[in-house]
Amino acid sequence: MTRNELARYIDHTALRPETTDDQVIRLCTEAHQYGFAAVCVMPYYIPLAARILKELNSGVTLCAAIGFPNGAHTTLVKVTEAQRAMHDGARELDMVINVGSLISGHDHLVASDIRAVAETAHEQGGIVKVIIETSLLNDAQKRQACELASRTDADFVKTSTGFSGGGATVEDIRLMREASSPAMKIKASGGIRDYATAVAMIEAGAARIGTSNGVAIIEGATA
Repeated sequence: MTRNELARYIDHTALRPETTDDQVIRLCTEAHQYGFAAVCVMPYYIPLAARILKELNSGVTLCAAIGFPNGAHTTLVKVTEAQRAMHDGARELDMVINVGSLISGHDHLVASDIRAVAETAHEQGGIVKVIIETSLLNDAQKRQACELASRTDADFVKTSTGFSGGGATVEDIRLMREASSPAMKIKASGGIRDYATAVAMIEAGAARIGTSNGVAIIEGATA
């Protein structure tokens, strides 16, 4: 896979609590330079990232992390956060499910939470990626999360935040692809730091790669 081909899979991220303005500016500049699919930042940084991408006349999409990183916010808070992010320039939302509710068997709550954020994104012509936090779930729970997301018209299911002790695996990508509706896309995120790992995720069924190591990954690709 060439650099240009791989770049279109990458969501270039800066989500750590110590992220600075300069790091967001560099993130956007790198994403534009390498032709990444999107940059993903916390909602506070959406206005700055939107301004930088506009100044660059960039085709890179802007993504906001919603309910990040633990997902235990109320639906009202997630929807409000999503609305503001879309207003400020985001066109994609990566939302964390209420993991504890899923494990507790509260499927209706999990589904309604996803649906509310998805509707917010879709009303503005955006998309939502649903983070299920695979490292905290057993296989049956992963399947259930994918099935619930599929019923809510979400656009992607995503493995991980990268903040819960584990990240994407090829096995999880295959499981999520199998458990999700045909229209659902899969995003692999968490612990993807090199070209070989990124390509393995794509070959397993991932349509996006979330990583803070996008430049290193691309530099490991062939021209």
